[in-house]
Amino acid sequence: MTILYECCECRKMLSSREVIYLCPVCSAAHQAKGTLRGVLRVALPISDLKKSLDPRTFDPLDLLPFERASIPDYPVGGTPLVAPARIRKDLGFSNLFLKDESGNPTGSLKDRASLLVAAQALDRGIGKVVLASTGNAASAMAGVGASCGLEVKVFVPADAPAAKLAQIRIFGAEVVLVDGTYDDAYELSLGETEECGGLNRNTAYNPMTIEGKKTAALEIFRQLGGRAPDVIFVPVGDGVILSGIAKGFSDLKALGWIGAVPRIAAVQAEGSNAIVAGIEGGEVVPAIPARTIADSIRVEVPRNGVMALKDIAASRGFGVTVSDEEIRAAQEYLGRQSGLFVEPAAACSFAGFLASRARLDAGADVVILLTGSGLKDLSSLRA
Repeated sequence: MTILYECCECRKMLSSREVIYLCPVCSAAHQAKGTLRGVLRVALPISDLKKSLDPRTFDPLDLLPFERASIPDYPVGGTPLVAPARIRKDLGFSNLFLKDESGNPTGSLKDRASLLVAAQALDRGIGKVVLASTGNAASAMAGVGASCGLEVKVFVPADAPAAKLAQIRIFGAEVVLVDGTYDDAYELSLGETEECGGLNRNTAYNPMTIEGKKTAALEIFRQLGGRAPDVIFVPVGDGVILSGIAKGFSDLKALGWIGAVPRIAAVQAEGSNAIVAGIEGGEVVPAIPARTIADSIRVEVPRNGVMALKDIAASRGFGVTVSDEEIRAAQEYLGRQSGLFVEPAAACSFAGFLASRARLDAGADVVILLTGSGLKDLSSLRA
């Protein structure tokens, strides 16, 4: 089927008949191992959707670019929006919510993107998907690939958590361990699809990774009774989850179902904070080398930096940088006060809330996006 895209830089509209990954004009400015240029965003037929959908009864799948029947039958989404009574009382935020993504099939929000990439591969008649990952995206793609018969090849840093590697292998994906960083794995995976074919799932490079992740925002809207929160805290590595959340709320605004996109708080570890560092200057500042216990957001050069900065600014959002010690403390606090066990990257968003709550209205609707299960990375726990 034909899908329309809009370039985040030149705003040109492009068809999936002529492009799969990036804007052919703006991507010419891309430099090796640099932030991607010409990242695309799916453009939905908003006027038609306004006529056919009801904000009280719609399903998030109704706002995806593929027919429902062509999306693999894999139980992604429907994760809870938790109202943590003890934390609310302890911190004085009566409308604090935790969006817990650990209930997805492979334990992270990345399943949302992989589901849509699988639909894209099947729609195009491509039987192989290739990607780079620190672990979660790889296990997500391997899982959904196993459910619908896709061959999956992943390039993963050799120091990826053992639990994530075990997941990838149990689903039958081909694993290439890279003696280097995630950024090195990213470049190798691009070379693989250029030389050997297949569909590349790399974050931001493939626009379906952004489109798939927006379903978390659509669910939050429904779970809040048809409204957007005032602020949402998002852990940030490459910036694709952030842009996915922004896209979901932007679609809801275009439909006239909400008045404004919520403020997006981009939270990064201080050892991997290229996007937060770029908010004031308007340009991504590489964090080389990137160091943090939160492996899922350990990125030297965020590939979706250009779009992420635009999305933060458009939402009147802000950036927060936290230390690894703050991440560990947030992980432990969540476990002891809410009964939720999340991995360090997910705890990063809660650490960002703790670090910046003095600037927030205690009565505001605040959502913390918890992106993955703590069982994905046990090595980072305190002894």
